Amino acid sequence: MKDSIKEQKLRVLESAGRVVIKVGSAVLTAEDGLDLRVINRLADQICLLHDRGVDIILVSSGAVAAGCKVLSTCKAKSDLVFKQATSAIGQSRLMHAYDEVFGRYKKVTAQILLTREDLNSRERFINARNTMLQLLSWRAIPIINENDTVAVQELKFGDNDALAALILNLVEADLFINLTSAEGVFSDNPLEQPTAERIRCIEDISSAPIEIMCRGKTKQGSGGMYSKLLAARKAAQLGVPTLILSGTERFCLEKAFEGHDIGTWIMPCEKAISSRKFWFAYNLEPGGVIEIDKGAAQAVFEKGKSLLPAGIIGVKGEFGKGALVRIIERDSSRNPAVGLINYNSSELRKIMGKRSSEIEDLLGECLYPEAIHRDNLLLEAIGL
Repeated sequence: MKDSIKEQKLRVLESAGRVVIKVGSAVLTAEDGLDLRVINRLADQICLLHDRGVDIILVSSGAVAAGCKVLSTCKAKSDLVFKQATSAIGQSRLMHAYDEVFGRYKKVTAQILLTREDLNSRERFINARNTMLQLLSWRAIPIINENDTVAVQELKFGDNDALAALILNLVEADLFINLTSAEGVFSDNPLEQPTAERIRCIEDISSAPIEIMCRGKTKQGSGGMYSKLLAARKAAQLGVPTLILSGTERFCLEKAFEGHDIGTWIMPCEKAISSRKFWFAYNLEPGGVIEIDKGAAQAVFEKGKSLLPAGIIGVKGEFGKGALVRIIERDSSRNPAVGLINYNSSELRKIMGKRSSEIEDLLGECLYPEAIHRDNLLLEAIGL
């Protein structure tokens, strides 16, 4: 790792005032359920950081895995109802374990269960933020998990890596630490390629070949390294660096904050996007797809211009004014953009391919010359 990058990493670790730590099922659970030794070691290290004045938000998996081990008749399945039922059994046991170990250090924990619906409503998003900030002002440690027991498939985050990335924006975190069963990110999947080497630093996560680097999943986790790097890409867009560590390595957090060369450091983008753009891009569900021509793609993706109706060549789906839509260039491998549309789908079909001066003749009025204003566009939408 270059000295300048190493120095930057140490500065971030020393100055971070608010840290989101995500810990996966593969770290927290053993063959007979929750691994209390790991939970104890994790709490011990978190409390050391907390005593230094660092705000800690813990995003914890493990409820489903813990629930599976309680009943001897439970056999792991992938269907939603099974996960909801096992989560109902395991979540209370998971929080009981955290309450006990953090209580030994006289730390107060707070359980927060979220669904995607809680964050895609701007009002509920603000309420969640206010609650979280109040807890942090009391020096409590929020422990967040997806509310698997009530979430339906279309309202699920997908995995807790994706949830943790959204929490970064919710609490305005300075650093994201993702604890997994691997020692970091490798040049290839170490389960398939034993000679694969650990990558110490990823300077530009947006262009990293993550599909090659992280084929395969951990045995008990739902997302594997691929979802962790997708989360790191989102964090980087927000201007937040990510540190991926082995949560099963003893004193991993202490070693990292002492400057040991462990895990993988993922640098943030030089130009961070706004909290508002991050919110609408990743909390809202796209209602449709807009296809644009090459000229519009160059204007939007390369020059940072607004999207005009003249550049639209296709509209898929039914959506209302103000909905989030995906924007793709036809016959291109370019990553999609997302944006908040100024017209509903039926209006857009009437004016697509038309100049702004023609909109009034077609619709009776021209409220917006742009189909999507550049302030309402995110050009590199990750995982959508």
